Amino acid sequence: MSYNSTSEHAVGFLLSLIEDEDAARVRRRVGLAAGPDGSPAVPHRLDVGWGYRAVPASVLLWVLEEDEPLGNAVVWRHLPAVDGLRRAIVRGRPFGAGRTEPVPVDSLVRHQGEPPVPEVYRRLGLVGALRAATTMAAGRAAASMVVMPADWRSVTEADAERALPGYARWALSVRPDCPPELRERFGSHPKFTHRVRQAGVLAGPEEYAREHGPARSVLSVLSTGRVLFPTRVRQAEDALRPLVRDHLGARDDAWAVLAQLMGTFYGTAPELIVTAGTIA
Repeated sequence: MSYNSTSEHAVGFLLSLIEDEDAARVRRRVGLAAGPDGSPAVPHRLDVGWGYRAVPASVLLWVLEEDEPLGNAVVWRHLPAVDGLRRAIVRGRPFGAGRTEPVPVDSLVRHQGEPPVPEVYRRLGLVGALRAATTMAAGRAAASMVVMPADWRSVTEADAERALPGYARWALSVRPDCPPELRERFGSHPKFTHRVRQAGVLAGPEEYAREHGPARSVLSVLSTGRVLFPTRVRQAEDALRPLVRDHLGARDDAWAVLAQLMGTFYGTAPELIVTAGTIA
């Protein structure tokens, strides 16, 4: 059976959730290349295979949380409209919990440098620029200067003192690094929540693994997580492992069906797993 690389990596990710001996036998049965994804190729695969719209913004944040220069450089190339995160990368901001030491900056990032500073920020400062935002473009420009944890604290204090304008709140809330408690205070209306979700802000890896599709794309991205966001990918593995073991297990026939469906199935990963097991 022939596969494109995306399908092969997607099936391989699920196979890693069963016993190694069973996985090796299934690989032979369905014609997959022996062994797991090669780690050295994963960053390149992410760089050329992730389209900005195809990868939720939160996934990029999970890579940043590892505080690895190579991962940061890959994320840099997928942030054309999120200047705040680009500033953070070029300034060496650590994103990992409890980390304070600056992250070394990759030569590509260092060469390109920080995005231009908005003129309104030069005149009014951070809070002043946010309060002056009367358009979405102005809101995004002001929000792009929220870079370090201290900036988020300043925003939180300013909003508590007097609510920020709607455009500023919106531009801040769709940032994947916006503190969850601040985003919750910005709004809880279903329409607001929907827009945040459209921007690719997720509750966590479990949501991405179980609720997003198509399965092939999601699973292929998760397969890169072993190298680029290993801390977070474990949560996705834990969300899918019971389904894989209950519906596919070590059954060669079920895995063969799953491999056949992978390229054309447009539902979520759990739907694909259950469907393959049922058909087999």
